[in-house]
Amino acid sequence: MTNPRKLILGTAVALGFGLGAAAPGQAADPIVIGGGSTTGVYYQVALHVCNLVNKYDGKKYNCVGRPALGSVFNINAVNRGLLDFGVAQSDRNSQAWNGEGSWKGKPVKNLRSVFSAHPETVLLVARADSGIKSVADLKGKRVNIGNPGSGQRGNAEDVIRLYNLKGAFTAQGLQQGQASRALIDKKIAAFFYTVGNPSAAIEEPANSTAISIISINSPAIKKFVASKPYYVMTTIPANTYKGVSKPVETYAVKATVVTSSTVSADKVYDVVKAVFEHLDELKKAHKAFAILEPKDMLQGLTAPLHDGAKKYYKEKGWIK
Repeated sequence: MTNPRKLILGTAVALGFGLGAAAPGQAADPIVIGGGSTTGVYYQVALHVCNLVNKYDGKKYNCVGRPALGSVFNINAVNRGLLDFGVAQSDRNSQAWNGEGSWKGKPVKNLRSVFSAHPETVLLVARADSGIKSVADLKGKRVNIGNPGSGQRGNAEDVIRLYNLKGAFTAQGLQQGQASRALIDKKIAAFFYTVGNPSAAIEEPANSTAISIISINSPAIKKFVASKPYYVMTTIPANTYKGVSKPVETYAVKATVVTSSTVSADKVYDVVKAVFEHLDELKKAHKAFAILEPKDMLQGLTAPLHDGAKKYYKEKGWIK
């Protein structure tokens, strides 16, 4: 009989993802954390959380961070027991718990929050020679909006709706690594991507061709953001990416780590402890993690805290 946990990892490989580093040695209790594209920061969250678990609790666990298909996929996989933990956008966390969006009428009541990670900006990246100076200029272009099952696709669809651009351009559903290459090769004019900064998926095309990052800040966008507790307007500083010399206003969500109520409290407690007891190491692992602070990592969580996470936070005096 096929093991569904092995099947989900095999699916990731078949879609062109790398496997990530295996944990050293053999541990009794496996942990699988689903991230996102190998060029995105979600994969880095999964990878580096596992690095901490294996480094400080490796005799007890064998933790593996895997590439996966993004927020919707990860939440569904966690709910089905195919992943122990997954990384998901804060808006998808909220929608799943409340039975909205991709889960309309079918709330994921087993979903539990663990902690928040880095903020993620909704970006529209265009070739500088594409003629795209604003979101409205996407008309008639070929644009990647993200693969089905990713949070970024949902964000792109919101932007398209709020700018009244549905059907106005040719939409592509590429994985982000493919989209970055397609922009360089002139197969697309632009792509949407929701990611922590800086991201290799944007640095790669920026280092190979001239790019622009387009502001997403219309009155309709600002009204939309103000109506949702998990969105904030933000600005990407000038020179975050090569050739982008001016600040860019857009909106952002938070990356959240989620699990299921069926995962043991001891396992979740141990993962949370490994992260927060060694947070300085995580902050040094990637530029997007440098701003992480415990108080911020308990915000942006819609699904209830898992009992294991709650136990640790109570011990630290961070929650009552």
